[in-house]
Amino acid sequence: MAKEHTTIEVAGREVRLSSPSKVFFAEPGHTKLDLANYYVTVGEAAVRHLRDRPTTLKRFVDGAAGDFFFQKRVPKGAPDWLQTATVHFPSGRSATELCANDEAHVVWAVNLGVIDFNPWPVRRSDLDHPDELRVDLDPTPEATWDDVRQVAMVVREVLSDQELEGFPKTSGSRGIHVNVRIEPRWDFTEVRRAALALAREVERRVPKLATSKWWKEERHGVFVDYNQNARDRTIASAYSVRPVPDARVCCPVTWDEVPDVEPADLRLDTVPARLEAVGDPSETIDERSYSLDALLDLAARDEAEGLGDAPWPPHFPKQKGEPRRVQPSKAKQSGKAKQPSSAKKKR
Repeated sequence: MAKEHTTIEVAGREVRLSSPSKVFFAEPGHTKLDLANYYVTVGEAAVRHLRDRPTTLKRFVDGAAGDFFFQKRVPKGAPDWLQTATVHFPSGRSATELCANDEAHVVWAVNLGVIDFNPWPVRRSDLDHPDELRVDLDPTPEATWDDVRQVAMVVREVLSDQELEGFPKTSGSRGIHVNVRIEPRWDFTEVRRAALALAREVERRVPKLATSKWWKEERHGVFVDYNQNARDRTIASAYSVRPVPDARVCCPVTWDEVPDVEPADLRLDTVPARLEAVGDPSETIDERSYSLDALLDLAARDEAEGLGDAPWPPHFPKQKGEPRRVQPSKAKQSGKAKQPSSAKKKR
């Protein structure tokens, strides 16, 4: 018996979708076809955040509740119309990744089991200089959703003070992202340096709510994850459906909505109607790109006052000026172990 499939006509192409009736979200009963149709419906808004960006394929072949794996390389046998970009990783290796430049590319990826899309913060015309600064607010287990919303508003204040405009979106999980379009003049290291300065400034303003500490044992409240701006780090893009039981969406919102937004209201089955009714809050994100000079000046002031670099992710080579890449508690234990025992008293 032939495997069940259907064909979706989108962006001037016919894209094959296998197993369209396969349930991808058991709780609401959304199928693989429902997921593909969602992306067709919100296609213009979703592609706005994917176009020309190399994108990692995060494949859930058994649906949102099943195991998944990351596939950085476009598989063999991909259609010849598929657009790609070849990126290089800190390890020195490279991969040819998908650039989802229209809805046909998105549906093609859904057919492989992709639920959410995770693009790089660069365009394929310049893969070494990001055009997006990413602020990822990641709550610790004890933090509340209201804590996240309050910290997001402080992020807005800090950005405004540096003459930057950020576009907020729910993460579709427990956090909030804020994206800032920037001029592609700085490499990943400098963009991360700017993000670290921003994180530290947010922490200074609301020290009980926010932290810039990398080690989990030192964190409290909401972690402002500056390392999401390091090379080869990606986060879910706007309008991505997240692999959570109720199919929540990483959904752009206005700043006026942030204080009251509820992620559970923004789902695969509700966002298309919202988009039609109120439009896309991130529609103008590409109209202006901003300078990082003010944030980098803030970084320079921090460094002059003794605040050096902060830890990098573990798979990166040791960086110049980076502190010891070891948990503080283990560093203390190691230090105690190295201390010489007191000499015995002479009799």
